[in-house]
Amino acid sequence: MSRALILESLDEAVSGIEDGSTILVGGFGMAGMPLDLIDALIRQGAKDLTVVSNNAGNGEVGLAALLQAGRVRKVICSFPRQTDSYVFDGLYRAGKIELEVVPQGNLAERIRAAGAGIGAFYCPTGAGTSLAQGKETRTIDGRLHVLEYPIKGDVALISAHRADTMGNLVYRKTARNFGPVMATAAATTIAQVREIVPAGGIDPESVVTPGIYVHRIVQEAC
Repeated sequence: MSRALILESLDEAVSGIEDGSTILVGGFGMAGMPLDLIDALIRQGAKDLTVVSNNAGNGEVGLAALLQAGRVRKVICSFPRQTDSYVFDGLYRAGKIELEVVPQGNLAERIRAAGAGIGAFYCPTGAGTSLAQGKETRTIDGRLHVLEYPIKGDVALISAHRADTMGNLVYRKTARNFGPVMATAAATTIAQVREIVPAGGIDPESVVTPGIYVHRIVQEAC
């Protein structure tokens, strides 16, 4: 098993992300949002991106800033509209961005399925609604279910509280949210962390994301 690369700069951490990539972005609103990595991605210049996240951006920072920069072709999320989602709202109403709405539980499970190697699964959420249009359905135990497929990413951008030099991660409270499942579902997982400690500096029983899933680590800006 190769160790995660510990990089000196945020710009180096996002180097090589290609145009047209699918990017899994951790966070629940602003909690756990990898703001520094997103800012670095804006500087890096990759475009025509598909972004998978719980929300479609807040205010003009983080994911909203990436949208405002014109780098995103499509958003896959559960909550595209909040009181401060005006950047996404404007782009969507102008026909400049695509949207796929996925119920939150389905979003988490579709990402988890990608990490677990599950080919597809049936779920009752969304059955009989417009969210199920064009999808295969099946009645299981007398209830209509919808066939859902995994969501995998070329890159996952996540935020964690602490990493060790082997790439093991722990999170802080609700900032954990989508980070653990996204880390398993991407070809390259990049984590910004508050602190990096030596191997053994995290109690193995406390590790949430094992280092095998983490490819690049960078300490967040002060």
